[in-house]
Amino acid sequence: MNGILLVDKPADWTSHDVVAKLRGLLRERRIGHSGTLDPMATGLLVVFVGKATKAVEFAEADRKRYIAGLRLGLATDTQDTSGRVLAEREADISPDALDAALARFRGEISQVPPMYSAVKVGGQRLYKMARRGEEIERAARRITIHRLELVGREENGDVLLDVECSKGTYIRTLCSDIGESLGCGGCMSSLRRVAAGAFSVHEAHSLEEIERAAADGSAVSLLRPVSSLFAALPEHVLDAATERLCRNGVALDAAVPDGDYRVLSAGGDFLMLGRAENGHMRSIKNFF
Repeated sequence: MNGILLVDKPADWTSHDVVAKLRGLLRERRIGHSGTLDPMATGLLVVFVGKATKAVEFAEADRKRYIAGLRLGLATDTQDTSGRVLAEREADISPDALDAALARFRGEISQVPPMYSAVKVGGQRLYKMARRGEEIERAARRITIHRLELVGREENGDVLLDVECSKGTYIRTLCSDIGESLGCGGCMSSLRRVAAGAFSVHEAHSLEEIERAAADGSAVSLLRPVSSLFAALPEHVLDAATERLCRNGVALDAAVPDGDYRVLSAGGDFLMLGRAENGHMRSIKNFF
């Protein structure tokens, strides 16, 4: 069983929990995912099954899109509502002040990873230090916020944000930083990933749906081909003789413009992610 499975992760499950569940359902040990979701988060988890796990590294860099809840006036040690309360303040923020604050976080910005994260410093995970009550200085990282828009409010007053961001962005930290910039503090109250690269949560399957499909033997029908990860790239189709060279690791002649390609056999099999340069095609990653 090989391919990409789009899962709608439920709340209170870790991404690792989902992978463990799928290994049992699909009877496949080679399962991985891109873009870890915190337990409180829901939404799109892109899972790679079988030989498709070789493509995980290419999905990590994809843009992600979220609908995030921001609770103004509340600061916690985890930067979300699951943590220990550090401060509570009045949060009578005008719409104009909120709009102005959001504008300051669009584009390329610096972000300090939270203590409750899997980032390693000195060989140790930050969250393990945080659980021991330690806090250390962390280097800021450059990230890009491609979209940051107010899209509504919850009944309890939490702000709902539409966020599209680059790899390495912590939405919890973004919420905390926005609250801090407004002088009242803030933290993330909810998070749902709605897109990752070319994939949408509307195409994803619940664990219950996957379990039913596994029980009746139709789970393979839920898998997408690994080539779908590279759907934005042009195709380059090989004839039979050139396919044999490709499968033997020989550099190929390719009279195509420079760039990356989905390289296919004449029968439509996805052979490799290839890079064309100066009339030659080399493999970035083989999938045959």
